[in-house]
Amino acid sequence: MSSEPRVKPKILVVDDEPDAVELVAFNLKAAGFEVITAGDGESALRRARQESPDAMVLDLMLPEVDGIEVCKQLRRHPRTAALPIIMLTARAEEMDRVIGLEVGADDYLTKPFSPRELVLRVKNLLKRRARNEEDTDVIQAGDLRIDIPRHQVTVGDREVQLTSTEFKLLTVLARRRGRVQSREQLLRDVWNYESLIDTRTVDTHVRRLREKLGPAARWIDTVRGVGYRFRESL
Repeated sequence: MSSEPRVKPKILVVDDEPDAVELVAFNLKAAGFEVITAGDGESALRRARQESPDAMVLDLMLPEVDGIEVCKQLRRHPRTAALPIIMLTARAEEMDRVIGLEVGADDYLTKPFSPRELVLRVKNLLKRRARNEEDTDVIQAGDLRIDIPRHQVTVGDREVQLTSTEFKLLTVLARRRGRVQSREQLLRDVWNYESLIDTRTVDTHVRRLREKLGPAARWIDTVRGVGYRFRESL
């Protein structure tokens, strides 16, 4: 009995260092992914729009159009607004990581990094996206509507463009309405991290999520010293 060949997830790897591209591509291919590459920001934007990758591994330091600007432009375009993005940076400063997350990266790794960890991060991003797409619920809170099968969030008549991580974060909080979620718990359930990283990653994403939700952000409470909670009522 014949069956359709399994389609490999397509990952776009963007870096201006050929050795880095080769290392990342080799490990992703070994893990069963299809890999396409770009060596600068302009070609990264073009390939992302033309080839619809399932995820992107994006270097921060690119010539002319850097990774920050690439991320901003992708998030502004409806076709690529939800593309999962892992940002790579050779800089260890906290500000670079925060800026990367604020402009829309879902995750980040600092060079030098473990290729095995990168593969794991890519797999986790794709799992989150798949779970979002398979869900069949619609969550309503006032004029905030979360349509999970359509991966769509609206506030009144306005559609809110969220990244896959922001969407997952909002969905996890809304499903556990009224229950406080610690930053550590959110790192496990949204980011799938078994060993905890800097919990400020959660705070950065919540801040971005609130900015995008506008008035509907009041549904998300900060519980000082613990984490966050989706309110049962306003």
